[in-house]
Amino acid sequence: MSQNPISPITGIIDEANVLLDFGKHEGVTVLDLQWIDPEFYASLAEEKGEGVYAIRRHRDKTFRLYLNPLAQMDQ
Repeated sequence: MSQNPISPITGIIDEANVLLDFGKHEGVTVLDLQWIDPEFYASLAEEKGEGVYAIRRHRDKTFRLYLNPLAQMDQ
């Protein structure tokens, strides 16, 4: 039994199961983003603790990484 490492972006949720719900990479999984745009992936990892984005389960049962509108109000 293999264990998935904790993701710097999605935590315990497998990166292959989380889709971006914003920006030019909308619809791409976080796992694929790591290879498509490593700089953007790294910036998301750095912003994790700042509340800039969150993960929610969409109506279609997929997990989506979205920008947190409340975090944008603080700026």
